[in-house]
Amino acid sequence: MSAVQTKKDVVYDKTLDLKTDIYYPETGTAKGGIIDIHGGGWFRGDKAKDSDWAEALVGQGYFVVVPNYRFTPQAYYPAPLADMDTLYQWLKASDYDFDHAHIAAVGSSAGGNMTVELAIKYGIPIVSLSGILDIDQWLATHQDVVAAEGQTADFNSKASAEINQDGANDAFYKWFVTNYFNGRTDQYEAATPYHRVTDQTGPMYLANSLNEFVPTSGVLQLAQTLTAHNIPFTARMLTGSRHAKGYLGDVLDDTMNFLAQHI
Repeated sequence: MSAVQTKKDVVYDKTLDLKTDIYYPETGTAKGGIIDIHGGGWFRGDKAKDSDWAEALVGQGYFVVVPNYRFTPQAYYPAPLADMDTLYQWLKASDYDFDHAHIAAVGSSAGGNMTVELAIKYGIPIVSLSGILDIDQWLATHQDVVAAEGQTADFNSKASAEINQDGANDAFYKWFVTNYFNGRTDQYEAATPYHRVTDQTGPMYLANSLNEFVPTSGVLQLAQTLTAHNIPFTARMLTGSRHAKGYLGDVLDDTMNFLAQHI
């Protein structure tokens, strides 16, 4: 296993001064590039919190970029997705030492949503852990839920694997999803990924816990849509209430095998 080398705060969007951290093997050409998108409900989070996942991926021979992106209240939907488009194009055009014909993406929670968007737009393989995938239908069927932010003050000081691990929380789910749209209700359908799956969508690894705060309906609906378009996917439902990186250790080998097969 090659030692992990890093470059921090590399600018990928000069206009917006958006930066990414880069992780890569000490020697040799990496066998592919991976975009690792941190979570945070589109309102908090930082690229530094995914260094653990990035280092594990480098250990398998990949070149990894972990970007920051715009989120609320400075920017709302679809700004984070536009930032990932910019990052993808920047990475494709870069002269970094990896096989540019093979790019994938991994992400958790809000980051899982954005990896699915990349698979739909660019046909690349992705891993989504507890991705926010059910937006319009869930909101339409939970109109009686009162949105509530809850306790988020310690979000940036806690490890990602410790955040939102207490099970179903419809009030918080509704709060951060609707917060992403800054009060607009006309964007829900456009922001729900499974409506835009095509025959050119990339392969997906989709995971969710059965009793976590992100509803399982997103994975189930997306899996049904992928099936209709003959897109290969793996869907894994885990017992308990762990969210996203809270179960990364349980699925890490699975996701590495998935990437090795599809990247």
